[in-house]
Amino acid sequence: MNDSVVALPVITSKLRLYCLRLSDKILILGNGDVKATRRYQDDTKLKAYVITLQKFEKLLKEGVENGSVKITETTIETDNIFEL
Repeated sequence: MNDSVVALPVITSKLRLYCLRLSDKILILGNGDVKATRRYQDDTKLKAYVITLQKFEKLLKEGVENGSVKITETTIETDNIFEL
């Protein structure tokens, strides 16, 4: 899938934190857990965290397209309430 979801690996453990990277200065923290499988898609909990971030990114993009969300290099401006 073409999205901005990234995993922040912790060097000394298998902990993964999934985030949405919108720019070099905007990082939306998601959720994470210990990664016990090779791919997040093979772990139902990790996969759900990634899917939630993907849905949120889709809502943000739709908001940008319809003018209800403005994203700059450093800010997100909106009055929207997002339900996932």
